[in-house]
Amino acid sequence: MGIAVGSNRGIFVEMNVVPLIDVLLVLLVIFMIIPHKQAGMMAQLPQAAEPGRVDPQPSVIVVQVLADGSLRINQEAVGWEALRDRLEEIFMLRANRTAFVRGENEIEFQVVARVIDVMRAAGVSSVGLMTPALEKTAETD
Repeated sequence: MGIAVGSNRGIFVEMNVVPLIDVLLVLLVIFMIIPHKQAGMMAQLPQAAEPGRVDPQPSVIVVQVLADGSLRINQEAVGWEALRDRLEEIFMLRANRTAFVRGENEIEFQVVARVIDVMRAAGVSSVGLMTPALEKTAETD
């Protein structure tokens, strides 16, 4: 800032902006150069899944009780003593703990109730009974 004393006007004050422009240009150059010198961190991006890979777990679990008293889990034969262990293994990593029971016409409900008890003990939270109408809708999906 400069001050000048005039003869008939008194004190005359004028602003000297040249040093401010110099500082502004220096800051502009600094902020233009700094981003080019920075290096980011290495990141490992997730890769796309292989297109041929299919989820091996079926979405619906059905325990079948056959007329001779044998059991199947999604067409895989399983014994009464191994039913609980196999169900625990199936539902270990699943968030949806829903399963269905399908009994043949000749089976007494007491056998189906025993299967439901084993399923509940294995950690299945929701057990449904498979009916012919439900099977038709499941086949069309």
